[in-house]
Amino acid sequence: MVNTIESTSKLQNLARIILGLFMILAGIGHLSIQLQEFQTQVPDWIPLNKDLVVILSGIIEILLGVAMIFWRGQRIRIGIALAIFYVLVFPGNIAQYTEHRDAFGLDTDTKRLIRLFFQPVLILLTLWSTGALKQLIGKSPGINNPQ
Repeated sequence: MVNTIESTSKLQNLARIILGLFMILAGIGHLSIQLQEFQTQVPDWIPLNKDLVVILSGIIEILLGVAMIFWRGQRIRIGIALAIFYVLVFPGNIAQYTEHRDAFGLDTDTKRLIRLFFQPVLILLTLWSTGALKQLIGKSPGINNPQ
């Protein structure tokens, strides 16, 4: 049996590429001009040096961004990996809100709270744009469901 992956629409492909570019730019920001802003989001309870956390997450973001754009044959797996990454960094967004930390123009609790609601949207957009959402709910042949 051959595993087939259902194609995605032009809109999904565009969203996937935009997300990939966003991740690459965010990763570059982690490694350069926005390093201190990203340090703000690292919760104090993380048992690693904040610089190390920001640099490692920046490298991961660049790799995932490049993969989102160019590794189309693995787009479902990459989409799931990126969604997991977004879940893993979400505590940083929560810490920014609960600890009242200013970064990226989020200088009020209201702005920081609104930002929290965008993370689930980002996760769903990632899963949808890669076809992973359809795969995960079992309505598409793919990595684990051969036709």
